[in-house]
Amino acid sequence: MKFISSKNIHLFNQNLRHEQPSEIIKFVLQFAENPWLTTSFGPYSAALLYATTFQQKELQIVWCDTGYNTKATYTHAHHLIEKLQLNIDIFTPNYTTAFIDNIVGEPTIENPKHEFFSEKVKLEPFQEALQKYKPDLWFTNLRKHQTDYRKSIDILSFTKDGILKVCPFYHFTDAEMLDYMKDHNLPIELDYYDPVKALENRECGIHLKG
Repeated sequence: MKFISSKNIHLFNQNLRHEQPSEIIKFVLQFAENPWLTTSFGPYSAALLYATTFQQKELQIVWCDTGYNTKATYTHAHHLIEKLQLNIDIFTPNYTTAFIDNIVGEPTIENPKHEFFSEKVKLEPFQEALQKYKPDLWFTNLRKHQTDYRKSIDILSFTKDGILKVCPFYHFTDAEMLDYMKDHNLPIELDYYDPVKALENRECGIHLKG
């Protein structure tokens, strides 16, 4: 990302602070050679999927499916993939869910094997995706109020590997997200649970290591 650098990124964040997600997406895409978007098909995932693919229909979408999503999430994912005609690549663990269950047991955060669980079902598939696509721009639906880590970034930030991470809805509240989704007739699915993240104020890991 030659035009935006660690030295001037704060200026771009200031200028984009009051822009609509569509304008943020349109702006950053002009500098990207290999953009992608990661999704977990969480409650508000449709907003980012719609907003980005409206601007670039063939945008590469990546889903690291842990195998531990709710039935409702899988139904929601299937619906969005068809409704938005997503160009999606799904990455899964190298071990079956049954095999991991046998090794780990219930994957709660109190389980001493939870770090191993997270590595196998989420982080390793994500690293495989990174190696395959080598993105220079990463769209994600992180928002400021969600966790302490997310408060520390901004609309634009750089990963440890120099990928420009873009959060078009960064300053949106839940109420504003709901309004956006109603305005664009987008589905919301609240029956969602990520055992890797486990708690609302925890990270699943890919944003901390990515």
